[in-house]
Amino acid sequence: MQQRFKNFLLLNIGAFMDAAGFYFFLAPNQIAAGGITGLSLVLNTFFPTLSLGLLVLILSVILLVIGFIMIGPVFGVKTVYCSIMIPFMIWGLEKIYPLTAPLTSDTLIQLIFGVFISSTGLAILFYQNSSSGGTDILARILHRYHHLEMGKGLLIIDFFITLLATSAFGIQKGMYALLGVILYGFSIDYVIEGFSVSKLVTIITTNSEAVKRFIVYDLERGATIYTARGAYTEQEWEVVVTIVKRREFIRLRNYIEDLDPRAFITVQNTHEVLGEGFSTFH
Repeated sequence: MQQRFKNFLLLNIGAFMDAAGFYFFLAPNQIAAGGITGLSLVLNTFFPTLSLGLLVLILSVILLVIGFIMIGPVFGVKTVYCSIMIPFMIWGLEKIYPLTAPLTSDTLIQLIFGVFISSTGLAILFYQNSSSGGTDILARILHRYHHLEMGKGLLIIDFFITLLATSAFGIQKGMYALLGVILYGFSIDYVIEGFSVSKLVTIITTNSEAVKRFIVYDLERGATIYTARGAYTEQEWEVVVTIVKRREFIRLRNYIEDLDPRAFITVQNTHEVLGEGFSTFH
């Protein structure tokens, strides 16, 4: 129950960050950086009486219906929930904190902040095995009927939206929109990697037994032991290999430093670990 509540909380945090990044930073500057929110921003110029939240909601519902008709009920409950919740959050922000002008006069700064906040939210959703729906559905349709890879499909759709933004807001805003699409791709990947990064640690020490006990009983992690022989000394050593979280690695490193200052340690970043004590298989 506690884990379900945590997942539900993260789902709402991710949805709110996506909505807030768009509403506070991208929308006031007319930066349609792809996605269903970017498309709603373009459409808002033709239907100014409709709020952005309502436009996003209408587009979300239309795309969900098209998706169910053309590719079936392949969308998870989380994706459907976020597809509806994000436009309601945008609508709520419009009511609670109406904006009549951009927060600052520096469009580039607001582009960076908007993309960073929104992409962090999207990364949280992806990490929860969800998405914001929207143009993801169009990419799935292209993949289903034209065998186009999802990534390429999204890129084509976002590029088309930036072309619409250029025609609606001018070449400068169109260039900002294209830059935003590029930044989104890098930011989402970076944040997702940051969520799941662990440390693969290889340790050679004369006190391997003490290190094993610390890993197993203090850090409550597993370890693998194998015997290696030095190429120069011809001496045999026990090599301890373990995978730990970043904070656990700091504890392990400090412990080994006090135990055996002459120990030899190599560390590698591991961006995904599946199994007991880490992420589970979906």
